Amino acid sequence: MRRSLPRVRRTIAYAASLLLLTTALTVADPPRAGAAADPVAVTVNARAGLATVPDTALGVNHAIWDAQLGSPETSDLLKAAGVKMLRYPGGSYADIYHWQTHTAPGGYVAPNTDFDTFMAGARRVGAQPMIIANYGTGTPAEAAAWVRYANVTKGYGAKWWTVGNENYGNGHYGSAWEADDHPDKSATQYARLVVEYADAMKAVDPSIKVGAVLTMPGNWPDGLTAGADPGPWNQTVLSLAGPKIDFVDVHWYPGGTPAESLARTAHLPDAAWLLRQQIARYAGPNADRIGISLTELNVDAGRTTAPGALFLADAYSGLLEQGVFTVQWWNVHNGIGTVSEVAGQTDYGDFGMLSSGNCASDGEVCQPPFNTPFAPYHALSMMNLFARPGDQFVRAGTDAATVAAHAVRRPDGSLAVLLLNKDPDTAHPVTVDYAGFTPADEAPTVHTLTNGATGISTGRTGSADTRTLPPYSLTTLVLRPAGSSAGRPGAPGVPTVGAVTDRSATISWPAATPGAAPIAKYEVHRQYGAVSEQLGETAGTSLTVRNLEPGTRYTVNVLARDTAGRVSWSSPPLTFVTGSPAESTCAVRFHNDNDWGNGYVGGVDVINTGPETVDGWTLTWAWPTTWQRVDSGWNGTFTQEGRTVRVTPTADNRRLAPDGGSTSVGFVGAYGGPNVPPGVFRLNGTVCTVR
Repeated sequence: MRRSLPRVRRTIAYAASLLLLTTALTVADPPRAGAAADPVAVTVNARAGLATVPDTALGVNHAIWDAQLGSPETSDLLKAAGVKMLRYPGGSYADIYHWQTHTAPGGYVAPNTDFDTFMAGARRVGAQPMIIANYGTGTPAEAAAWVRYANVTKGYGAKWWTVGNENYGNGHYGSAWEADDHPDKSATQYARLVVEYADAMKAVDPSIKVGAVLTMPGNWPDGLTAGADPGPWNQTVLSLAGPKIDFVDVHWYPGGTPAESLARTAHLPDAAWLLRQQIARYAGPNADRIGISLTELNVDAGRTTAPGALFLADAYSGLLEQGVFTVQWWNVHNGIGTVSEVAGQTDYGDFGMLSSGNCASDGEVCQPPFNTPFAPYHALSMMNLFARPGDQFVRAGTDAATVAAHAVRRPDGSLAVLLLNKDPDTAHPVTVDYAGFTPADEAPTVHTLTNGATGISTGRTGSADTRTLPPYSLTTLVLRPAGSSAGRPGAPGVPTVGAVTDRSATISWPAATPGAAPIAKYEVHRQYGAVSEQLGETAGTSLTVRNLEPGTRYTVNVLARDTAGRVSWSSPPLTFVTGSPAESTCAVRFHNDNDWGNGYVGGVDVINTGPETVDGWTLTWAWPTTWQRVDSGWNGTFTQEGRTVRVTPTADNRRLAPDGGSTSVGFVGAYGGPNVPPGVFRLNGTVCTVR
C-alpha cells in the first residue's frame, strides 16, 4: 500500500520555547553543472485554455502547535508569498481539537494559537480561512457553534469548512492514525454524519461551503472496500453525502526519492479526472457544483531544498490547471527532521516552509534562525509571480522528462511561462515555440530561483525563444504581446456536450461578445498534448463533431473568429469520453473484483454477439497510462508490450458460439498511479461494445 505517514508530520510539535541558532550554518555552493548538448523543445499553446486561477489558489496550513502562527512576522512573510488561503487548526489535530476550550487532548497546544488569533493573522495575510470541524472527537453541535461564533458573533465571514481530516485513517482499513471516537468507523457512518454536520452548520449560516474528506485516486485506500460499506471510501461518501456537500477535500504525498516525487506530478491530470468522474457518478444531481480542494501535499525527500521547491511549483500548477480551487502546502512551521545533503545543500527534513529555528535531538545540527524561508517558500513566491487570480492556464509541454513547463494567459494580453529543470546536475538549453501568441521583440521579464538561492532574482534578459535553465531551477518568463488585443471578440462561454456516441459528440456553448467586428464563425479545437487539432467550425453555437475514436478522452476549446480575422481567447475547457459501439459482433465486461491499493484481481468477460462462431481469438486493449500493467493471468495467455495488452485463448475456450457464446479471463493487475480503466477493447481487430 502506498500512503502518506501523517502521524509523523502531525505529531512533531514545538517545545514551549524554540531554540534559536547562535551560530551561522555554512551552506555548500551548488555543484558545478554540465550543459546538455541538445536543446529541449518547449511548446506553449495560448489557444488551448485550461482552468482560471481562483482567488483561493495559493494556500498553506497553520497548526495550533505553532506559537507564531498569528505573529506579524509570520503573517507578513505569508502575505509576501501571495498566500490566499490558510487552513486551521492543523491536520490530524483537527480531530482532537475543541475550539471553545482551545484544547486538544493528547496533543500540544501552543499559546497564542486560538481561533481569534488565527483569524487576526489570516486577515493580516489577506487570506481566506479554511476551517476543519472536529469529526473524530467532536459533534455536529460543536461545529455549528463554531460557525455561529465565527460568522454571527464575530462576523468573520468564514466560508470554507471541512468535516474532519483524513478520516479514512481511523482504522477502518487497518491503519489507524486519525482520532475517531465513534464505535462505527465505516465510510458509511462518516457519510451519514457529514450530512448531520452540514445540516447543523448551514442552519446557522446557509452561505457557508461544507466539504467532505475523500481519498486521492491512486493513493491508499483508494479502491478498497471494508466492512459493510457499499463500495470504496469515495463511492460511499459521495453516494450518501454528495447532495449535502459543496466540495471534496483530498491530500497527496507521492513519496519516494526526489526524482520519483518529481516524476509523479505526471499523475495529476488522471487523478483529477478520476476524482471528477467519481463525483459525477455518485454525488447525485448537479454534481458539477462540487469543487475540489487539495489541502495537504509535500515530499519525503528534499523537503527544504530544491526538490521540495520544484515539486511545489509543478504540483500547484498541475492541480490548478485541472480546476482545483485551492492547493495548500503542509505546512508553515513544523520542526527539524532527518538531516541530509541534497544536491549540495543541507536539507533539514522539515515539512515547514519556514524554519522553526530548532535543533536535532543530539544538538549537533540546528536550523537557521526562526522564520528563515526554505526553498518551498521561494517556490510559492514564484507561483505568486507566475499565476495570479484571473489568469487562465493554457497548455504547455516539453519533449524531455526532466524539464517541465506551465503557462498562463493574463487579462491584459501578456503571457507568463514557468520552466522547471528537474535535473540536479545538468543545465538544459530550451527553445520555446508559441501558438496563438506572438511575443514582443524585447527582452522578457525573467524571475529565477536556483539551487541554494536565498531568494528569487528578477531582471529583463535574453529573448522569448531561447534560454538555458540551470540545474534544479525554476524560471518564469513574463512576455508582452507583439500587438494589441483591442477589438478582438470575447471568449465563448463554458461549452457543454451531449449526444455522445462512439464516433461523435454534439458540443454547444454560449455565444461570444463581438468586438470591433461581427463574429464570423466559431472553431472547435481539440487539445492534443500541447498542440491543438481543429475538429470543425460553424457560424452557430453548436457543432456535432464526427470521426472521433471510441473510448477516448477529449478536451476541447471553442474560439470565436470575427470578420476581420481577429481570434478570441479560448473558452474554458470541456472534457468528455466517447463511448463504445452500440452494435458490434463482440462485447466485453471489464471488472475490478478485489483491489488492495496498488493492485487488484480483474477480469474480462468476452462475448461473441455475432452470427458466426469465433474459432480462435485475440483480445487487445491499451492501458491509458504507462504505470498500469498485467502481472499474471489465467484462462488465457497474457502478454503486454508498452501499454498494449494481448490475450489469446487456451485450448478450452478458443471457440465462442454465435449469438452470445462467451468466456472469461482473469488477471492480476498492478498500478503505480491513478488506475484509469481502459476504454477500447478489440476482438480479432473489431471494436467491441463495452457493457
